[in-house]
Amino acid sequence: MFGIEILGMGSYSPSLCVTNDDMAKIVETNDEWITTRTGIKSRRLANGEPTWEMGLKAAEEAVKNADIDPLDIGLVIDTTITNDFFTPSVACVIQDRVGASNAAAYDLNAACSGFVYAVDAAKRYLQTDPDMKYVLVVANETLSRVTDYSDRSTCVLFGDGAAAAVIGRSEKLFTSFIGADGSGAHFLYAKSHKVNHPLRTEEDSMDKGEFAAGTTYLVQDGKEVYKFATKALPMAAQKAAEKINLDISTVDWFIPHQANIRIIETAAKNLGVSMDKFIVNIANHGNTSSASIPIALSEAIADGKVKKGDRLCLVGFGAGLTMGCVILDY
Repeated sequence: MFGIEILGMGSYSPSLCVTNDDMAKIVETNDEWITTRTGIKSRRLANGEPTWEMGLKAAEEAVKNADIDPLDIGLVIDTTITNDFFTPSVACVIQDRVGASNAAAYDLNAACSGFVYAVDAAKRYLQTDPDMKYVLVVANETLSRVTDYSDRSTCVLFGDGAAAAVIGRSEKLFTSFIGADGSGAHFLYAKSHKVNHPLRTEEDSMDKGEFAAGTTYLVQDGKEVYKFATKALPMAAQKAAEKINLDISTVDWFIPHQANIRIIETAAKNLGVSMDKFIVNIANHGNTSSASIPIALSEAIADGKVKKGDRLCLVGFGAGLTMGCVILDY
């Protein structure tokens, strides 16, 4: 069996902690309303740190914990949707600063499913390229950059942060499933910057139809995203398990995308799995998009909750709409 192993994890959370009471000072809301509907009590927001810097700090910790030479990293995959630049990729900036000068680098955009997509990609590169020793996956998000803080329905949900994993070859168990439903792309999106061009005469068609709403801020149809998420999470996990005829009950820990506690509880019920098996840290971080799964995993490892040999199910959903699951032995 060809699998992969997570050799080291790292995470970074900005120091600026914004509580629900803080949010109530800028929009009409309160701690009880936010907590009961989302499970979120506070979130961390970048306070001057660019996206690449948060990712770098997480990556440096992951490389240190993996106890490897950065020069042996063959590929850096960064999963951000909030790049500091149109170009270069965040992955290239981190590749240089972490000392992985022998590595290729690119960014991957699968929104909140990004970390799962990247781990799946890492496995495929390691399986097909004998010269590649390690892959560094970095998930770093500055969602405060694309959040409308006048919209009480969305601004309470999102936070910033980063996490990273060093991945190597292993004979350990591994299975995965990734998928997408582009017909739901308009249920969750943020437009790129609009530029007034002196030579263009036609009106921008992006201001019409399904993507008419919003500027560069996140636009979300909460009901539709909820409906998708509660089906996508258990389906992705089941499809990954079915690939190798794995009994889902053998999973020790489920680490889901931290978007909403109600989504996680419904997914657990649909899977027939106790919430005791779910790693949940949404109360202190909010939704950090692609960084949410690896932040939760990194913290669980650091706290001694997740131990070597545990079977993990990393499962997420996101804008696109995307979904994905990785099951592996830690």
